[in-house]
Amino acid sequence: MSDCLFCKIIGGEIPSTKVFENDYVYAFKDISPVAPVHVLFVPKEHISGVSGITPENSAVVSKIFEAIAEYAHSIGLDESGYRVVSNCGESAGQTVMHLHFHLLGGAMLGKMVSDCERSHE
Repeated sequence: MSDCLFCKIIGGEIPSTKVFENDYVYAFKDISPVAPVHVLFVPKEHISGVSGITPENSAVVSKIFEAIAEYAHSIGLDESGYRVVSNCGESAGQTVMHLHFHLLGGAMLGKMVSDCERSHE
């Protein structure tokens, strides 16, 4: 997609700090990190977001999670723990409409309490 920020990053039109790449996935450091480790994992194929996953393209999600596990292990994050987050849609905070997963770690991350969890307390 020609006007997609992440497609331009993957294509080398916009610089990024790449930390991982294979045939399916490109990963780079977030420009506004919220944790010591904050990396975005994106499929090289343009998919608009979680809602754009179909039976035809869903295999890329497993490739992304395999890449996340490989990278987390390579930097020792699997020992201390990490969080993987994907926002879906503008109301959820998705600002780039290209499927991506945030890998967060390297520090004690605050607990996210959902309304559902609060109702069980």
